[in-house]
Amino acid sequence: MSLWGGRFQGKTDPLFKRFNDSLPFDYRLVQHDIVGSMAWAQALRGVNVLSEDETAQLLKTLRELSGEAAENPNVVRDSGAEDVHSWVESRLIAKLGPLGKKLHTGRSRNDQVATDLRLYVREQISRRIGEIRAAQAALVRLALRESDAVFPGYTHLQRAQPILFAHWCMAYDEMLERDGDRFGDAAERANQCPLGAGALAGTAYPIDRAKLAHSLGFAAPTANSLDAVSDRDFVIETIAAASLTALHLSRMAEDLILYCSSEFGLIELSDAMTSGSSLMPQKKNPDALELIRGKAGRIIGGLVGLCITLKGLPLAYNKDLQEDKEPLFDAMEQLSMCLRILPQLLDGLKLHRGAARAAAEGGYSNATDLADHLVKQGVPFREAHDLTGRIVRKAIEANKKLEELTLDEMQSIAPQIKSGVHVHLTVEASLAQRDVEGGTAPGRVKRAVHKAAGRIKGTQGNSTVEVRQARIDDHQAICELVEYWARQGENLPRTREAILEAIADFGVAVADGKIVGCGSLSIYTSSLAEIRSLGVDPNFHGGGAGSKLVRYFLTQAAALHIPRVFVLTRVPAFFDKLGFKTVSIDTLPEKVKKDCQMCPKQHCCDEIAMVHEIAFA
Repeated sequence: MSLWGGRFQGKTDPLFKRFNDSLPFDYRLVQHDIVGSMAWAQALRGVNVLSEDETAQLLKTLRELSGEAAENPNVVRDSGAEDVHSWVESRLIAKLGPLGKKLHTGRSRNDQVATDLRLYVREQISRRIGEIRAAQAALVRLALRESDAVFPGYTHLQRAQPILFAHWCMAYDEMLERDGDRFGDAAERANQCPLGAGALAGTAYPIDRAKLAHSLGFAAPTANSLDAVSDRDFVIETIAAASLTALHLSRMAEDLILYCSSEFGLIELSDAMTSGSSLMPQKKNPDALELIRGKAGRIIGGLVGLCITLKGLPLAYNKDLQEDKEPLFDAMEQLSMCLRILPQLLDGLKLHRGAARAAAEGGYSNATDLADHLVKQGVPFREAHDLTGRIVRKAIEANKKLEELTLDEMQSIAPQIKSGVHVHLTVEASLAQRDVEGGTAPGRVKRAVHKAAGRIKGTQGNSTVEVRQARIDDHQAICELVEYWARQGENLPRTREAILEAIADFGVAVADGKIVGCGSLSIYTSSLAEIRSLGVDPNFHGGGAGSKLVRYFLTQAAALHIPRVFVLTRVPAFFDKLGFKTVSIDTLPEKVKKDCQMCPKQHCCDEIAMVHEIAFA
């Protein structure tokens, strides 16, 4: 069924239909489109376009469509509809008749797709940040495992100075830390709601757009209707963040491809992440790394292509904007695969310590240390550099390492060199001298690794995450966490006054004196309680703070002899690991009666209800 046929006569040309239709790729937005449609139905009810009974019928049917699409995505993709919006509307009309035609009142596919995309981007950014943190955790594990391993540092792919292999790991951890921050920054600007902007001029119905935005978990409505339907900055920012992340992964991949080659021989990859040759039996090819390197070009190409598509578009909506989805979907899917592959690859990596040390000691990498020795004897650095270069040439001509030259041989060129100079030319001495913030001295690297471990895993130094009852002086930190996750659309907002009143219900996760997570246990009846406002500092994801908080509240419930504890969540896999089971929200009438009826997302809830049954001895 076409949504725009009244003006037209005759059939659409089949080739044009194939050219025009976006369903083959935008079917991915079906759940987001349904959630947005549920919110719109509620908004139309608020301005009396829909009756209470009509709204209830639409919401019920939309939930049914959500279930159909979740069970079999091909139902949507293979339907022959023009786009995902057409599929939803045509199915509503098929099920509800004329009522199905009322939902689009005051709404355009322009503001509809912009809303769908923002919901998708917000969700995907959250997932990418989690995958980045998991990759960082793998780098930390590798750095801890090889904490004292010496490794050659390179410039221009020439051996330059010795470093610790853990220092190399932390260089990429820093890059990924910035990548996570960039995604978080992009999420802030994506968190504006275009729904109600109409085709370009705003809706003709007195919709409370702020209330509508909040019902979908957005921070606010978009400010200008023309901009709202034509803006794709948030898509570009998201792909740009993905491109930089992919670029960093590509650089890491290139390093490791070189290091595992026969010419370098510094590392070996596990069989699980490599392949062989169909012709040459001896080959072990680093295919996973080469694919990571290749995906970067693909993602960056999508960014450049979309920028070129947008650069000349007039206001407001143009069909060119249909080209935004495929590079976005592809960037998210390909980057996700790269990030999820990386921890397995790093965990299976074997460092050849002997070869790495030999490489670090070779190539006259201690020449700078000899120059520094001369500087300490009062020789100006530029002169020390020249003298050291001449000594290096003498060593090359004698086919000796720098440290194999005798004191007399060195002093024949630089008389200022003192006895005991050879002590300063060892790898250990070279490393130890780089004892500055960000340097490769063992102590500095150890602190950097533990700092990264604290940031990612929920530890600071050697301290672990502990969970305790919240106190009044925790109020500010709890509010900041609750407000942060409310802005991300993961939790409903709670006022600071409400949090203060309920402070006794809260527990906090603490690492090295800092609150890194919080949550509360809300009791509904003598047999039911809910874990609410659960949130962990994004810098401490993966460190167990969230699971410890959940177990803390389960213990509290058990002590009170409350047999059932439930959550409403968008991350069911996390709670599944903690023993929660998915249920219908309708099996929790206490929650529905007390809170859901007053919730702005009542009829467009995208959260899953899960229950933990507590057995008492």
